[in-house]
Amino acid sequence: MKFFIDTAEVAEIKTWADSGFLDGVTTNPSLIKSSGRDMLEVIAEICAVIDTPVSAEVAALDHPTMLKEAMVLKDIAPNVVVKLPTTLDGLKTCRHLANIGVRTNLTLCFSANQALLAAKAGATYISPFIGRMDDINLDGMNLIRDIRNIYSSFQFKTQILAASIRTVNHVSDAALAGADVATIPASILGKLVHHPLTDKGLEAFVNDWKSTGQTIL
Repeated sequence: MKFFIDTAEVAEIKTWADSGFLDGVTTNPSLIKSSGRDMLEVIAEICAVIDTPVSAEVAALDHPTMLKEAMVLKDIAPNVVVKLPTTLDGLKTCRHLANIGVRTNLTLCFSANQALLAAKAGATYISPFIGRMDDINLDGMNLIRDIRNIYSSFQFKTQILAASIRTVNHVSDAALAGADVATIPASILGKLVHHPLTDKGLEAFVNDWKSTGQTIL
């Protein structure tokens, strides 16, 4: 499974890029707003930090304007992935961009039918929002499983990008459900490695080693 970081904070991206675990970045209008910075400047700076996919989202809702915005975004850097809403206009824009070789990420997906249409439109990624589904007592992981079954049955190349990750369990559950990618907030990324039994075991090993009076170096 690939790990994308879901942020518009360049410092966070630099930190995780140095870890060697980061496979890409996703942003959205809300994250850009939180950064307090100009969107085009932020995307350009992120793309200068990391050469893996960086999702940048259009703001328009109609196909003609989406297409114009997409052309601006894709020219920022070669690793920009144009993020589009999973609507009819978004799908139309996706099809046009796919035909000219521009990678896309169809966001705000909440049904297998939407995912099927996105794949038929040539989307590079489909982003089911599992956390938001859980918020209204729907099972986001079942949606990922359904999409995986459909994509595998028809050999679609669209990658499933699990979004709206809220917990560490969301990450492992999404992997088990067949997601290709998880886009994860920095706060959750930092928790993936931690386990209380690891900490407890390490403490015991360190204390026992100290009691031997030995050194390796």
